[in-house]
Amino acid sequence: MLIFATTVFLSAFLLFQVQPIVAKMILPWFGGSSSVWSVCMVFFQAELLLGYAYVHWLHARLALRRQLQVHAGLLLASLATLPVIADPSWKSMAADTPSLGVLMVLAATVGAPYLMLSTTGPLMQAWYARRSLGHTNAQPYRLYALSNLASMLALLSYPVVVEPFMAVAAQGWAWSMLYAGFVACCVATAWSMRGVPGAATASPANEAVRAGANRAPGWGDRLLWVGLAATASILLLAITRHLTQDVAPVPFLWVVPLSLYLLSFILCFDAPRYYARRWFLVALVPAFVAVDHVLRNGAGVPVMVALLCSALFVFCMVCHGELVRRKPDVQHLTLFYLMLSVGGALGGMLVGLAAPALFNGYHELPIGLLLCAALVCIVVWNELRRAWRWLMLAAVVAYGGWLAYQAVSQLQDYRVVMRNFYSQLRVQDVHREGFGTVRQLVHGRINHGEQALDAAHRGRATSYYCERSGVGQILNSLPQDRPRHIGIVGLGTGTLLTYGRAGDRIRAYEINDQVLDLARREFSFLGDTRAAVTSVLGDGRLMLEAEPPQGFDVLVMDAFSGDSIPTHLITLQAMRGYLRHLGSDGVLAVHISNKYLDLKPVMAAAAQQLGLVALLRDIDEEAGDPYCFGSTWVLLMSPGRAQALPPEIREARQLEPRAGFRAWTDDFSNLLTILK
Repeated sequence: MLIFATTVFLSAFLLFQVQPIVAKMILPWFGGSSSVWSVCMVFFQAELLLGYAYVHWLHARLALRRQLQVHAGLLLASLATLPVIADPSWKSMAADTPSLGVLMVLAATVGAPYLMLSTTGPLMQAWYARRSLGHTNAQPYRLYALSNLASMLALLSYPVVVEPFMAVAAQGWAWSMLYAGFVACCVATAWSMRGVPGAATASPANEAVRAGANRAPGWGDRLLWVGLAATASILLLAITRHLTQDVAPVPFLWVVPLSLYLLSFILCFDAPRYYARRWFLVALVPAFVAVDHVLRNGAGVPVMVALLCSALFVFCMVCHGELVRRKPDVQHLTLFYLMLSVGGALGGMLVGLAAPALFNGYHELPIGLLLCAALVCIVVWNELRRAWRWLMLAAVVAYGGWLAYQAVSQLQDYRVVMRNFYSQLRVQDVHREGFGTVRQLVHGRINHGEQALDAAHRGRATSYYCERSGVGQILNSLPQDRPRHIGIVGLGTGTLLTYGRAGDRIRAYEINDQVLDLARREFSFLGDTRAAVTSVLGDGRLMLEAEPPQGFDVLVMDAFSGDSIPTHLITLQAMRGYLRHLGSDGVLAVHISNKYLDLKPVMAAAAQQLGLVALLRDIDEEAGDPYCFGSTWVLLMSPGRAQALPPEIREARQLEPRAGFRAWTDDFSNLLTILK
């Protein structure tokens, strides 16, 4: 057992350690969007499906000796693709086809090693079952629990042990060396199988099937396996997307839900007693209620993470517990795992690829919740009395109606609802006393800017960009006797264009073509400004890196995904790139308003590293200015430029670095240290 357990443990550890490594490696290339992780998971689940299909074919078609030869050859060939370092040339695909770009860069970077790792679990179990034929105490399914334990350890160790202490490129090299060690271990395992009796003949599973014994599971069983696996996958990805969209798309918030998903596999496959069926089925009700509460009312970060992750764990325990209750004899082990991987891949494709293309709302989470309720009804149907059956069916139908009502009602009363890889956007008209009709752009639960439609207020800077805000003050302080050059990363509704005067040049960078379309069609800031505006479609950081120095008087960083600023836009490397585009007296204005995260220490640490002054302009929404929202802006500039500011700006609080706080870089960011 030891050699099989070692190989399985190492393969599973590497399988899940590489996921956050390569996802973080490419995250800045695709806008730092939470969708990057969803598409990464689609790739990983599709690779897992290919790996399991390969194992099923190998086990069903080839004699053991031939299996050993084929698999050892493929393992050695995969070494030629190392190291797992993404080629920066793939950045060019980000703007046009981001989903396809993510899939292609992953295939080129980690495709072959990941595929070989994905085959190890079921293949080692099948070989172990063959080697242990006749031994009644052999339990190959426990190797699956061991592999999931290794997977969870890999995920949990990444944000604590790996990410804080190693650069991403160093992580890729270290992983590649460990993979070479895994290949050696796996080849040694195959070598140890040479002496198994009957290695040159067909597998005992095939002989049993041909003899009519132990018939393969029927299509009803297979569809139920697929459905349970798909439901857990949908709920995992949909809940992770909800967490990362409004907080931040960082490895920590990828790792926690995925670790709980794997923990449910570990508990269910290691021993059936861990799935206390009655209690987990009862716990489904508060789990459904918790998710509904968060979706309708929101919550602070700790409460939101706790509620959603607890509910996810209950859902996964039920789905995986019911899977284990229906697992077949070991002779059909590879078929069972193939169906599990089909379900996982289907769930991933729904959330990562189909939903952004087909839905204008985030309907994948309600779909997952309804599937979970329906499948529970199916698995307990024959165990209930007739009256209870129909009562449960009525409850599931009523729950489905409630979910449909919530999904529809959340999209009513909006002029426009759009969704793509980057986000869901909504435009709504609301009445505000003293202003009349106000048009708002909403992303997630966050207002991303607005415009009063009444002619008396239409041209005023409003919301986070009013004249009292940090960005409003710095733009109004610019010289009046010459044209100004202003850069904006994150167009939104285009409110900042109201500060443009005749002769000014404004260069606006926007990654989402739908935002640009809405700014032109639904808001008039872009058409009314007197400045000459150039729109650049693409990730602001990447576009600026590719351009010659622009000499901006002010460069405004105002890119948001929901309530979160993409992390790659506020690292030291990003800041250095922005400074290259500032004029000699230029100012970098960074919008850090956030309900969940306190980004002031990040700004202070960056300013210290770069020798800049960081002034904080934090205004209260209740300050009596009807045009202003509460907002937090940080103005970064040279000490000399700070001394030349007007008194009302110069007197703003200067940010001081927090003791022991480490500056964020492309290789390091720590969300836990800045949670509100």
